[in-house]
Amino acid sequence: MNKVILAALAAAAVVVPAVTGPALAQSATELPGRVDPSRVAAGRYTVDTDHTQVVFTANHFGFTDYVGLIGGATGTLTLDPAKPDTAKVTIDIPLKSVVTTSSKLNGHLQTADFFDTKKFPTATFESTEIAAEGNTARITGNLTLRGVTRPVVLDARFTGAGVNPMNKAATVGFSATTTIKRSDFGVSFGLPVVSDEVGLEIVAAFEKAN
Repeated sequence: MNKVILAALAAAAVVVPAVTGPALAQSATELPGRVDPSRVAAGRYTVDTDHTQVVFTANHFGFTDYVGLIGGATGTLTLDPAKPDTAKVTIDIPLKSVVTTSSKLNGHLQTADFFDTKKFPTATFESTEIAAEGNTARITGNLTLRGVTRPVVLDARFTGAGVNPMNKAATVGFSATTTIKRSDFGVSFGLPVVSDEVGLEIVAAFEKAN
């Protein structure tokens, strides 16, 4: 698997509702979400599962950077825009939802050669430190995969905040990237012709808990 999250650190099982109607009848300059920190409300948020995705990229035989997608993530974010470095995020990624363009590979990824989802159905990222600067941040945390925990650093970017016009929930969005070595987590199948480095890109939306 290779580089583009949490990498971080979720579409197989992603279901993006098809939405039309007055709620979305806005011009491009009137989008509900904007890159404006003043629109972020302090508090506890939960992952908007339907609009959060994890993309992984691996180099295959030196021919292609092959991409897979994982959906169905859950988790929480605690955030105070006045003190961004105190934020805390945890994301759980259901590995059984992984999907690629090969049905055979989809099944193979579930086995002990890769994710071994019978024993380890979920990967988890939990932040330990956040260093924010403007609309970006470096998020240090622990990624647990196949029962192995390793430190990773996500390069994150604030992508928007506002009120979702469909459910009226205060929402914030972020994207983040990282690169891991799959061998660090006990996944060595196919080395070296399938790259050890795996790129992760995470696009995540969070809705404020009532």
